[in-house]
Amino acid sequence: MSGMMLNIAGGSFAPSVPTVIGQAFGGGFYAGQIGVSSTATHYIIVGPVASAQDSKAWKNAATATPGSDSAIDGPQNTADMVADGNSTVYPAAHFCNDLVIGGFSDWYMPAKNELEVCYYNLKPTTASNNTSSGINANAVPARASNYTSGTPAQTSATDFQSTGAEDFLGGNYWTSTEIGTLYAAKQYFVTGAQGNNGYKLSGYFVRAIRRIAV
Repeated sequence: MSGMMLNIAGGSFAPSVPTVIGQAFGGGFYAGQIGVSSTATHYIIVGPVASAQDSKAWKNAATATPGSDSAIDGPQNTADMVADGNSTVYPAAHFCNDLVIGGFSDWYMPAKNELEVCYYNLKPTTASNNTSSGINANAVPARASNYTSGTPAQTSATDFQSTGAEDFLGGNYWTSTEIGTLYAAKQYFVTGAQGNNGYKLSGYFVRAIRRIAV
């Protein structure tokens, strides 16, 4: 009985995996799946805005961070940044890593392709998309083409729509994917524009996520 668990007391079944974008699950909210060659490997859970979102610098210096350049492995990128134990060096990564929400302590700073899935499924606005962004080999299904002006559309998850209780704000969000010595990848949560030129010392938004194996 895959994906289900028996509720003995109530005599009914309850889902043990998330099924609806935006639903409360696993300490946060279901944002979609990531995987390889369109085969899902993990569910993405976005942390609650009240405790899992802030504005932080990526780093306190424009210097390299070996190992933090994966476009999909946010947990490893984050681990590489927090390994020194100094929260003043990597403020955004430490913020995510140090969270305990809903009894879960495995929150991390999303990699580029993980954050893109969050935008695609939880886009807060009705604005036209940036048509030079959106390719994502780790989305499920994988996307080999950029966004159109109307796809993705505003999310149907009411709480994540603009001014909703859990919406992503209209600004740039950091990813944990480093792009050279000076910059890291970011995504703009109005049009979806993906930039590789987020200056590390800039104070952009960051939203922690966690992943659950499929």
